[in-house]
Amino acid sequence: MSEDGVTLVVRAAEKRDAGRGIARLPEAARRALGVLSGETVVIEGSRETVAKMWPARPGAAAGEMLVDADTRANAGVKIGDSVRVRKIAVEDARSVTLAGPSAFERTSVDRETIEEVVKAELRNRPVREGDRVRVERLGGAALAVSETAPEGVVRVTDATTVSVTAANSKDASEAVRDAVKSMTGSDDGGDDGSRGRATGVTYEDIGGLDDELDLVREMIELPLSEPEVFAHLGIEPPKGVLLHGPPGTGKTLIAKAVANEVDASFTTISGPEVLSKYKGESEEKLREVFQSARENAPAIIFFDEIDSIASKRDDGGDLENRVVGQLLSLMDGLDARGDVVVIGATNRVDSLDPALRRGGRFDREIEIGVPNEAGRREILDVHTRRMPLAEGVDIDRLASRTHGFVGADLESLAKEAAMTALRRVRREGGGGSGDGGGKVAVADMTVTRADFESAMATVEPSAMREYVAEQPTEGFEGVGGLDDVKRTLERAVTWPLTYAPLFEAASTDPPTGLLLHGPPGTGKTMLARAIAAESGVNFIHVAGPELLDRYVGESEKSVREVFDRARQAAPSIVFFDEIDAIATDRDSAGSDSGVSERVVSQLLTEMDNAADNPNLVVLAATNRRDALDPALLRPGRLETHVEVPAPDIEARRAILDVHVRDKPLGTDVDLGDVATHMDGYTGADVAAVCREAALRAIQDVADAYDGTEANEHADEVRITRAHFDAALESVSPTRV
Repeated sequence: MSEDGVTLVVRAAEKRDAGRGIARLPEAARRALGVLSGETVVIEGSRETVAKMWPARPGAAAGEMLVDADTRANAGVKIGDSVRVRKIAVEDARSVTLAGPSAFERTSVDRETIEEVVKAELRNRPVREGDRVRVERLGGAALAVSETAPEGVVRVTDATTVSVTAANSKDASEAVRDAVKSMTGSDDGGDDGSRGRATGVTYEDIGGLDDELDLVREMIELPLSEPEVFAHLGIEPPKGVLLHGPPGTGKTLIAKAVANEVDASFTTISGPEVLSKYKGESEEKLREVFQSARENAPAIIFFDEIDSIASKRDDGGDLENRVVGQLLSLMDGLDARGDVVVIGATNRVDSLDPALRRGGRFDREIEIGVPNEAGRREILDVHTRRMPLAEGVDIDRLASRTHGFVGADLESLAKEAAMTALRRVRREGGGGSGDGGGKVAVADMTVTRADFESAMATVEPSAMREYVAEQPTEGFEGVGGLDDVKRTLERAVTWPLTYAPLFEAASTDPPTGLLLHGPPGTGKTMLARAIAAESGVNFIHVAGPELLDRYVGESEKSVREVFDRARQAAPSIVFFDEIDAIATDRDSAGSDSGVSERVVSQLLTEMDNAADNPNLVVLAATNRRDALDPALLRPGRLETHVEVPAPDIEARRAILDVHVRDKPLGTDVDLGDVATHMDGYTGADVAAVCREAALRAIQDVADAYDGTEANEHADEVRITRAHFDAALESVSPTRV
């Protein structure tokens, strides 16, 4: 055991550890300290604080300790600093008193409930006088530990009396102000938080954006904390970062988190508040912002929705032109700007004036995109870490089912699930009767899987209007027959990803695009999704008609955005379903104001560019190959044409196997004989026959019993040959 402790580098905590007073130590440090899980360690930075030791995950970097923002603030350190860690013995606390903001005196929540919530948050956690804690269940309220009995480092237990008082005394007021400033970003009763520290957002509050966060920190923290590095290299430090991406992905959140973690003043400027109807006043406001930032350097200026004041000067009027010109002059710095970094955020990056987007102004543009499944898992961790989840809630499953959900959508999903749980408990308790019978038992409330399912039906993913990359899960096992087509797809899509060195050895480029053509219902769309699942790449499904827009230029822009998203999500497959809707023969196109011609031209250009990217494959499907523009079908574009024919008897037999895989078949069903009676049926027709046969079997059991009594006889459902015969009479083959 080390008496003097060990030196470790501070890193951000895991998302679920935020606010829990946990320090995760690597195994080597744990052994050196002789400390066990749950025991207390002292962290010595510019100040001392205490935390509960938990082991780091397997594979964690040696020499690094994971602690949350509250613990970092208590120790007076930031990410990347070195601290001394040592073991300490603690006593159980008889009582702990915390000072809260004066707003607690005005809240409608009774003091007993507040103290109960605070005690639940602090249970089994070591604290010492002067520590600041943030209670997320009270809206992130910052509290300061003002008194403990006994004195020194103590552990809060079930027997501890926890009291919360308003910060009335001078010392308590100062302690709470310090806590509020370090954790929530503004003084209690002071200004609106737009100046000074950021509003309580920490790195642990941001899920799924670790890479983007590292880029932003590199561009902002280094210039402010280590300017001598840039002086040694003989270069000017970066002065601007532009964050762009769909709404709700976390652009503003990242800016607030960085400002909260960096020891710099922070000024938030909402675009519209700068504008004034009086000539020259808008420019003066901008000059005042930059002057104030210079006086309070190091400083960060954050322009939220910067497109509202810095749109292209060609498109705007005199006011917009003057504001953009002033902003350009200020960012160039007619005099030295000092330690001032500008962050801009927008979801309309193409509308910004091009002069803003060059080096020396916004030096780095960082896209904050739609999160993938792992990112959604982290975001859900953030929003459910203090939620009393029932045993059946599977966060991994929720993450896999929320394609297209951005961070704001997932936050809404968690809130809606919690509100659904609240409504359910009030109903069960007789809420709404007016006699007080609906009082909610807070301690007994949990959020169940059914609550999340209900919320899923209510919350729409805002990014579904974008072209969202997803990863299908059902491969070729869900597609019956079509063996030749499957082999062709594997050769075109899976081989380039699996055998890249062989393609290099042969000096051969993989095919860029494939066209699946054949009658309706033969499985073209299903094959495209299946090959994406087989190869494990992202899948971007674009229905042809949704790209078309009545406004000039919008359709072409949609095509560009599809390929941009595909390149960002590479390796990926872009699948154009019903491509004949947007890529008809230009010579035979009717009078549509040239939209089809422009879309086809844009599509050809993008496919030529995609040919240089081996991780991007274009698939298209149509049942009208003769209607497509010939230029699209030449080698280098959709060069491989794969016919997906109506199934023969062997293929129909294979398709039947897929669709009856889990169905309760009767002993008299001969699938081979059923397949012989399906001449002319497509894959979709076969699926419809199986579905109709199953419905008739269900109907037989439902008719045999009264009402819901039938549900108790689910084991009697059997699909017989008679059901298949009736289904064949009911479902006619698709005319092709």
